[in-house]
Amino acid sequence: MDAGARPAPGACPRRRPDRRPDRSGDPVTLTEALRTDVRVGLSAERKWLPSKWFYDATGSDLFERITELPEYYPTRAEREILDRESAAIARETGTATLVELGSGSSEKTRLLLDALTAHGTLTEFAPLDVSASALDAAAAAISADYPGLRVRGVVGDFTDQLGVLPGAAPRMVVFLGGTIGNLLPAERAKFLSNVAGALAPGEWLLLGTDLVKDPGVLVRAYDDDQGVTAAFNRNVLHVINARLGADFRPGAFEHVAVWDAREEWIEMRLRAREAMTVRIPGAGLEVAFDAGEEVRTEISAKFRAEGVAAELAGAGFEQHRWWTDSQERFGLSLGRLTDGGA
Repeated sequence: MDAGARPAPGACPRRRPDRRPDRSGDPVTLTEALRTDVRVGLSAERKWLPSKWFYDATGSDLFERITELPEYYPTRAEREILDRESAAIARETGTATLVELGSGSSEKTRLLLDALTAHGTLTEFAPLDVSASALDAAAAAISADYPGLRVRGVVGDFTDQLGVLPGAAPRMVVFLGGTIGNLLPAERAKFLSNVAGALAPGEWLLLGTDLVKDPGVLVRAYDDDQGVTAAFNRNVLHVINARLGADFRPGAFEHVAVWDAREEWIEMRLRAREAMTVRIPGAGLEVAFDAGEEVRTEISAKFRAEGVAAELAGAGFEQHRWWTDSQERFGLSLGRLTDGGA
C-alpha cells in the first residue's frame, strides 16, 4: 500500500468507467472481524493485534506520510524497480485485468497502469483494500485519469476476498510494498495458496519483498525521528475506540520497534507506560495491562532471494523474474502459476 510516483496517465480504448467500490466487506463484516481479532489477540498470554487494523482514513494518511520519510527506503526502492521494469512486465504478461491487494492510494501502481495501457492489453483495474476511504479516493483518481479503464474496487480484507477475483484473463495479482512480510510464515503459505487458487495456470503474481539488511537501517525505517510511525502504530487503538467503543488512551502507550534476528523480522509493539484496565464494550472485554506490558501490533518479515523463490514454489508459482533495486534493498518477483499450481 505504498505511495508511488504519479506519472502521466495512459490512454485506453474508450469504455464506460465503473468506479463504485464493492462494499461487501464494509462496515458490518469488518467490524465483526475486528471484534474477533480483539477478543483473541487481547485475551492471549502475550497480547497482539493484527496490523491490518491500522488502516482507517487516518491510518492510511499516516502510512502515506511514512512512505515519504527519509528513513523509510522500501517505497523508493520498489518504485525504482517498477520504473525500470514495468514495460517489460507489460510485454511478458499481456495483463488484461490488474488486481491490486491492499491498494491504499494506488499511486505507485500507476507505473504498471501506464505500461499496460501503452501495451494495449489492460481493460480493468480491481483494487482491494480494507480502508473504504482510501479505496474511494484511489478509484476516483484512477477513473478520472484513465477514462477508458474499468475500475472495480472491493472493500475487504485480502485474506478472505480472493475467491471472487474479477476480470478477464490474463490476470495479474499485484501485492507490493513488502506487505506480505506482515504475515506469519504459515499465514504467508496459506495466502499464496489462496492467490494460486484464485488464478488460472499461466496467470501472474507480482510480489514485493523487503530484503534482510543491516538491523540499524531496518529499525530506523520503523522508528522515525518525526514520530510518524509511532502515531501510525497507536492508530490501531483509535480504531478500536471508534469501532468498538473502547476507552484506550493511546498516549499511555509507547511505540517500540525491535529487530528479531532469529526470525528475521521487525516487530512493532505498543508498551503500556503504566498499569491500567481498558474497557472494550463492543468486544465484551475488560483488559488489564501491567506497566511495561507490550502488545505486538505488527511483524514485518525480511526476506532472502532463495527464500522468496521457495515460498512461491510451495504455492505452485514459478519465479519467472526476480529484480532488485540498485542497492539490493528490495526484491520484486514475477511469479507465473504453473499447470499444477491451481
